[in-house]
Order: sequence, then C-alpha cells, then structure tokens
Amino acid sequence: MNNSKFTYQKSGVNIAAADDFVKFISNISTKNKSNKKFKNIGGFGSITNIPKNIKRPKIVASTDGVGTKIEIANTLNKYNTIGIDLVAMSVNDLIVQGAKPLIFLDYISINKINLKKLKSIILSIKQGCKQAGCELVGGETAEMPGTYEEGKFDIAGFAVGIVDEKKILHNNKIKENDLILAIPSSGIHSNGFSLIRYIINKKKINIKKNKFLKKELLKPTKIYVNEILKLIEKNLIKGCANITGGGIRENLIRILPNSLYANIDLSKLKVKKIFRWIKNNNIDDNEMLKTFNCGVGFCIVVKPRNVKKIFKFFKKEYKPYVIGKVIKGKKKIKFNGKINWS
Repeated sequence: MNNSKFTYQKSGVNIAAADDFVKFISNISTKNKSNKKFKNIGGFGSITNIPKNIKRPKIVASTDGVGTKIEIANTLNKYNTIGIDLVAMSVNDLIVQGAKPLIFLDYISINKINLKKLKSIILSIKQGCKQAGCELVGGETAEMPGTYEEGKFDIAGFAVGIVDEKKILHNNKIKENDLILAIPSSGIHSNGFSLIRYIINKKKINIKKNKFLKKELLKPTKIYVNEILKLIEKNLIKGCANITGGGIRENLIRILPNSLYANIDLSKLKVKKIFRWIKNNNIDDNEMLKTFNCGVGFCIVVKPRNVKKIFKFFKKEYKPYVIGKVIKGKKKIKFNGKINWS
C-alpha cells in the first residue's frame, strides 16, 4: 500500500507563495481616496464609489490582454512595462465612449508562482493605473501547472469607467467636412507581435543582442486618457478611435455613421523607425496597415476650427496632425496617397 500523502503543493500549486503575492499587492495598491474605509485587495470583491458630480452616470466596461508581446517579455526577461500595456489596452477603449476610467482589475495565469516576475508585472500595472487616473482594486492570480509550459504565463485586464449620458461620444455627432487627426503612437503598442515574432524566428534574430529591437519591442502602449478627457471636457472633439488590431481602417469604421466615410491621406502618416524595420522584411503596405498602427496610436474627429485649440493639450512627441477628412458617402474608408517609409 502506498502511504505517500497527496498535497496541493506536490501537484505544483504553492498557496503560500500566492498568499505572499497577495500581501505584496495589498501593500502597493492605490488607496481609495474618496472612502478610505474600503479595503479592496484581498477580499472577495471590490467596492468603489460612483462620483457624485455626474448627474446621469453610465457605466462603460472593457477587457483586453497584450497578446504575444508576452513572449518578447519572456525572451528578454523584462516585465516592467507589459502591465502598462495591459491597462492601456482597456482604458484607451473606454475613452472612445467618453468615459473616465474608475477601476481596473487584472488576471494573471502562470505555470508556477514566480514572485520576482509577478511583482514586476503588478508594479507596472499600478504604474499604468496611475497614468490612467484609475484605481487598481483587485484581480486574480492562478497557478496552473500542466496548462502552461515552464516559465509561461498570460495576463488579462478589466476596466470600468463612467460617463455622463450627455457626454457619450455618439457617431451622430460626426458631420461632413470634419477633420480626422492622428495622435502618434509610442511604438508598436500591443498588436502584431505574432508577425514580428515570426520574422524574428525566420531570420534567426537574437533580440537580446539587437539594441534597437531590445529597446523598441517592449516600449509600453501610450495611455491617452488625460489628453482625451480634457478635450471632451472642453467639447473640442466629436469622436475618437483607438487604433489597435485591424489598424486605421477597421477602427475608424467603427465610429463613422453609415452616411459618411473617411478620406485618409496615407502620405501624411509620420512613420516611426520600428515600422520601417518591419516593412523592410518584405511586408506589403496592405499587410502593414491592417496589422499595425503604423505610427498612429489614436484618432480624433474634430471641427476644422478646433484643430489649433487642441495642440496645447499634448506634449510635442504626441502632437496631433491632420490625416484626413469626413466625406459624404458610404465607402467608409478611402486611402489616398502612399506611405513614405523612407
């Protein structure tokens, strides 16, 4: 008879290590400034106040991940930026509706608890929440031996925001002759990494030794919350689009009324060096435009007279510029000109 005891830890799950991680998160989590008696981290659920200054509040929710950018982080053993990506991918979607991000929760699933790795990720999530002006209120860490290979993990984020019903950015506000402005991206953001990794693997590129790629591939996604919410408050924009998977075409289509389309001049795009590197790996323009942001991280639709007014809300590196115009018709998106990759 086999007298050996079966335990959860022998199966690969370390509850003590998970508890240590929860304690760490509790110590670094943002306090609820509006009601400090709420202790969010470590409980069964999170309690958050709804701001009192919103007359007709509507809740907006969004969830996303960072895709295979995680594999780049694993290769470089660098985890202090992907948490910012995680926050950005959700909160940048919230502001498209005009919502102010309130709370954020994360989900981390991993082969085995690695406190150093997890602490680095959670600290970067906290940093992203700070940039977005929201509160990290909780999450879940799942140790899943047998599901993930050694060293592998995945993360997902969940954001909730709030908007006054009168300030929701509906597409019926967009009119003929409105201008479309591009706000620069910080880099690749968090889309297209499966193609990038395919290029790296096929060409046997050692990104640990490639200073350019090592620097560029893990640049965190730009969080546009502060600038966009100020523009909404000043009633300076009519609509906006977060340029993620599907590129400019697929994301702009989502905010246009059926009777209008966007006429985009591709020659106006300010292409960053990392996209020129990707393009030079025998990728055609259509593939670039549908896979990557190509330097345009966010788009806003404005009245022509408001263009100059919005510049003061942005730092120089993220100063918006005109790339197109709203036209009457049902073509949805029309690209003119060619991207200058040089």
